[in-house]
Amino acid sequence: MLRAHRIAPAVATVVLAAAALATAGTAHAAAPASHTRAALDVTCSQAYLPLPDPACTPGATNPDVTQDTIDSTICVPGYSTSIRPSSTYTNRLKVQQIAQYGYEDTNTADYEEDHFIPLSLGGNPTDPNNLWPEPRYATGTSGQSSTDKDTVEYKLYRAVCNHQVDLVPAQQAIATDWTTALSVLGLG
Repeated sequence: MLRAHRIAPAVATVVLAAAALATAGTAHAAAPASHTRAALDVTCSQAYLPLPDPACTPGATNPDVTQDTIDSTICVPGYSTSIRPSSTYTNRLKVQQIAQYGYEDTNTADYEEDHFIPLSLGGNPTDPNNLWPEPRYATGTSGQSSTDKDTVEYKLYRAVCNHQVDLVPAQQAIATDWTTALSVLGLG
């Protein structure tokens, strides 16, 4: 017999998939069901902070962005804004994910619903595997915050668009550990 606490995550998965379809626009289809978080009742660990739990947020890329298309996608001014999902979608997801991560502080203003692989590096805009509630305050032993990650993202974006670094290595470096991504790529 199914219990209510097991049905709710399944319903939430369907709602998230429908929301992704509604907000993805015509240029970017929603992530296939296989890419959505399979079980929203998963408890995500805070032990990785300032990184997301890799089991909950492994990252996902946008298939429309490749090394061959960077000059007509991510390197065009306004690109990220043009594909950013609606705040209705990300705010709803943020509330669910704050609960999944078990954050004691549940004030949504204290978290950025962050694209783990940023839109500016070809991250998927709507896939829940690429979105997580990143604390705006310093976390982990490094004491880094979302502002520090934003700085790394911008430096990687500039390096990719200036053809100093290829797209896939930049995506891999930020998804592996954004705190070391610049040094791994010889940029910092």
